[in-house]
Amino acid sequence: MEDESRRKMKEKFGLRRDIFKEFLAEFLGIFVLILFGCGSVAQAVLSKGALGEPLTIHVGFTLGVMMAVYVAGGVSGGHVNPAVSLAMVILGKLPLKKFPVYVAAQFLGAFAGSCAVFGLYYDALMEFTNGEFAVTGANATAGIFASYPAKHLSVLNGFVDQVIATAALVLCILAITDRKNIGAPKGMEPLCIGLIILAIGVSMGLNCGYPINPARDLGPRLFTAVAGWGMDVFRAGGCWWWIPVAGPMVGGAVGAGIYFLMIDLHQPESERQVDNNVQDKYEIVTMN
Repeated sequence: MEDESRRKMKEKFGLRRDIFKEFLAEFLGIFVLILFGCGSVAQAVLSKGALGEPLTIHVGFTLGVMMAVYVAGGVSGGHVNPAVSLAMVILGKLPLKKFPVYVAAQFLGAFAGSCAVFGLYYDALMEFTNGEFAVTGANATAGIFASYPAKHLSVLNGFVDQVIATAALVLCILAITDRKNIGAPKGMEPLCIGLIILAIGVSMGLNCGYPINPARDLGPRLFTAVAGWGMDVFRAGGCWWWIPVAGPMVGGAVGAGIYFLMIDLHQPESERQVDNNVQDKYEIVTMN
């Protein structure tokens, strides 16, 4: 009886068009990413280091990305990053017409995730800041939600940082999901993708905290702009805000190009396994 009720509910309320399902999956996936990732930063900052440190933040974002891909991977591919979606468009694994939908879902999901983190830690924020939200300085809290450059970092070096880190991310994702390469065991792809984030965090986090995701950075930054931190979130760091937006998009294209030219182009075309009913979602989105 219960199964019958669920079936009727699916027939009545279930979405029919794949693009709507993929929109919701990307939205929820990056919501989870921000909840765990920015939540780990909030815990470290607001406890003044008592309940967090750089390593716990790396773990938070690692697990956040891993869970985000588990949440969305079977529906949309679990891109949860416009740079990854762009790479899939370049490689012909995502139709261009779907790209704006994916990006919109990712930005909206990141914004919503920021709202959740803000609500979760509202009282702690008020106590820490005395109601005065600062973007820079000893009591700055804007960095909980978005990236800001270290004092030593120039605009050019920051842009290069984001290109290299995001290219590494995309290149490794392509290797993990490539069935013609070693790849990752079925169902383990999200774990492996999460470990990429950990590797980037412990090796490329000094300059600006490895945003490597335009939606993860700009969505929360927009939230802070309207939630009390003001327009200084865009002026800080010499108008830093555009670097973690443009840099990762270039890096995503670079990473896709490198993997295609150095690995994928030289691989023999393998026949699809007939006994595998679950196709790689990085490929199946091209068919809808």
